[in-house]
Amino acid sequence: MKEGSKATPLNLCPYCTAAFDTFEELKTHVVSVHKTEPLPKPAGWIALTVNGQVHELKVEPEWTLYQVIHDRLGLMGVKMFCDRGACGSCTVIMDGRPILACMSLAIECDGKHIQTAEGIAEAKHPLVESYIKHHTMQCGYCTPGFITTAKALLDRNPDPTVEEVMEALGGNLCRCGTYPQHPKAVLEAAQTLREEGSK
Repeated sequence: MKEGSKATPLNLCPYCTAAFDTFEELKTHVVSVHKTEPLPKPAGWIALTVNGQVHELKVEPEWTLYQVIHDRLGLMGVKMFCDRGACGSCTVIMDGRPILACMSLAIECDGKHIQTAEGIAEAKHPLVESYIKHHTMQCGYCTPGFITTAKALLDRNPDPTVEEVMEALGGNLCRCGTYPQHPKAVLEAAQTLREEGSK
């Protein structure tokens, strides 16, 4: 910087973009002028409600929802198999719909409600017990994605046919080949839910 030149103020008001030489001046301005306005969310910050718990965190523009849920929040039920949106192992439920977390940018999920296999298990959904009973897993890697997809199906269709179950789970791959067991488990869970609802 040349001698005698004045530095450009670095403290900009997030509301009106007024510039201040010091942070203290900025704080005084915000409190006195904008005291009734909510503090704006900093760039890159999102809020997610995951399994009923709110998480506020800074994300990079290229981060996927999978990276946030698995790597930042530590929920291991969201798996990475293909990283191409072709296997269903990273499936989560977002605002009632099953989505592929590896194909969703986290920055676009601000304010969303997300449910993972962990949340489904914590809620003691009958799918978990029926999946165990019908031996729908061998290695178990794909199981959380199947359960999450099945839960989304039963939420919107409590009495599905075998064909509807197979269609809903058509995007989930299992390298162990447990496909025949999944419709049995889902239909039994559906029946359990209907019986519980009629009590």
